[in-house]
Amino acid sequence: MMKNSLKLAVAASVLATPAMAANLENPLYMPTAGEFYSKTAAGLMVKVADSSDAHKLKGHDGATEFPIWRIQEDLGIGITDRIAIRGAFQYTHDADIDRKGLNHGRLGLIWRPIQTNDNIVLDVYADAHLGGINKMRGAYTATGFQYDNYSNGRWGADVGVRFGKTWSKLTTSAFVEVLKTFGSSNNVIDIAGLTAHDLNPSLPGISVTNPMIGLPGEISVDLKSTTEINFGLNAFYQINDRWSWGAGFKYNHHADNGVKSLATELSSTVSPAVQQQVAGLISKLSDMNDGFDEYIVTLSVANQLTDNVQVALYGEYTFDTAHANSQNGTDVKAEVGVRLNLAF
Repeated sequence: MMKNSLKLAVAASVLATPAMAANLENPLYMPTAGEFYSKTAAGLMVKVADSSDAHKLKGHDGATEFPIWRIQEDLGIGITDRIAIRGAFQYTHDADIDRKGLNHGRLGLIWRPIQTNDNIVLDVYADAHLGGINKMRGAYTATGFQYDNYSNGRWGADVGVRFGKTWSKLTTSAFVEVLKTFGSSNNVIDIAGLTAHDLNPSLPGISVTNPMIGLPGEISVDLKSTTEINFGLNAFYQINDRWSWGAGFKYNHHADNGVKSLATELSSTVSPAVQQQVAGLISKLSDMNDGFDEYIVTLSVANQLTDNVQVALYGEYTFDTAHANSQNGTDVKAEVGVRLNLAF
């Protein structure tokens, strides 16, 4: 009798002990029904600009940009154990080039149609690309285009698949996704710094906003749609109940931008000759040759402080190749930061 009572007590204590929460650093993490999660990261980045034509024209080639502050937020909630709503947002502030704003935003659904007994999973997801929340803002001068923020001004859609497997403490995964953005004129470009001479060497060197020229100080253009692709690999190891580490590789292809036409209607006071020069400038921007490709390597280590709270330290280094007119090419691009993960 006493032996049976002891067995019941042990069983009751095991059942009463809360199981360790799912590790949010695991690349295959999926919230259960009703579970909310949040991953908030704060990072510090340093960049050294490469020698692209765009950087040379601005006298910025080889220049160091530091500090660059980055804040990232990933969050979501489980609808069922296999379907979740999720969102991701990222804000960057780079004082050295006076550029700041939301540089990443998406909101959508993820679904896990396959989850086998031997821990193989397949996820399918679709997200709205939120680049249209803010206008793309910048200035066009004799030294080229200067971005004021990180928005491309375009809405779009991401679709992708994620798959992987867990062996005891080790998890590996991979994903591939395609982003389609939709062309729009959701942008504001300051051209007050241009002179008529910049449009045509035969014209006088006066501001394009001078009544003799008659152009507005700001214009908008119709941008083309783009198609971009990303893929990545991840490894995760659960050392024990509290400690884990992760490593990853990601490739991002950023397409060339292109201008279809001038969206701003010019005043009738603008001479046909100047209108022709503006049309010529727009034509030159039909393919801006400003795309770039990123190859990102990441490492992280995390500690599970409680069943609901986790802290991770991460490091990220990016290799890239940029087209001639890109302002995003770098010789050095490195970031370190801390991430706070919550689940309840």
